[in-house]
Amino acid sequence: MCFYPHSTRGKYGEGAKQEKFRYVLSLVFIQCVINAIFAKLMIQFFDAVKVDRTRNWLYAACALSYLGAMVSSNSALQFVNYPTQVLGKSCKPIPVMLLGVTVLKKKYPLSKYFCVLLIVTGVALFMYKPKNVGSVGDEHVFGYGELLLLLSLTLDGLTGVSQDHMRAYYQTGSNHMMLNVNLWSTLFLGAGIFFTGELWEFLSFTERYPTIIYTILLFGLTSALGQTFIFMTVVYFGPLTCSIVTTTRKFFTILASVILFANPISNLQWMGTILVFLGLGLDAKFGKTSKKTSH
Repeated sequence: MCFYPHSTRGKYGEGAKQEKFRYVLSLVFIQCVINAIFAKLMIQFFDAVKVDRTRNWLYAACALSYLGAMVSSNSALQFVNYPTQVLGKSCKPIPVMLLGVTVLKKKYPLSKYFCVLLIVTGVALFMYKPKNVGSVGDEHVFGYGELLLLLSLTLDGLTGVSQDHMRAYYQTGSNHMMLNVNLWSTLFLGAGIFFTGELWEFLSFTERYPTIIYTILLFGLTSALGQTFIFMTVVYFGPLTCSIVTTTRKFFTILASVILFANPISNLQWMGTILVFLGLGLDAKFGKTSKKTSH
């Protein structure tokens, strides 16, 4: 989702008339519409015979927490830089695990806690840039940006709880989960952008800079394809595993650029790399949880 930092921090226009793209709700609304259409097509072609028994209130609750986490983390970019946002979101597996334990009474082996801690610590060390501390716009220790990231992480945990509930009690399919979560998200966002007036401001912006429409549509299509695999991971392996995958993918993307383009890497980042691979290796060997059959 690399369009986000560009859309929220990039500038459009020339000279004194330059302006930023500030319509996060409208952007996420379009993303959810495209996701829902993509999921519906997937159901038509691959899941037409499967009956979905999941309660609508559960989809609605999941959509609210999912949306809140997404909007909060991207709104945080108005107050913190992109590396800080990525660093904060790298802790996502922790609330997913903790809320799963406290709300759903899930049981994980001690090795699972240790592996998650190693992975999160490793990713955080790898992303951490000491030289950025005290840079322009970062004069506060804990401000609105950090509060928004904390809210986003909490909502990520609640999203994991609702998804785990769907898996355990309704055996919800990945395409049905993706379709309904995005439909409810579209409903909530549609009401939001209409009543706040953002819809008309967004349409005016696209009228001034029509080239952004292609970028948004391309973003929506790639997002839909990626989200298909995310929901498959949630359904087949669980929200915790999905959060670990989405966290470490950022790490592997940067590590690949380091290897392919010989970018310099600090001792702290090497330490983070070792911790991530150690955590993933130990999790693959010792972090498995026994599967329970739901009735």
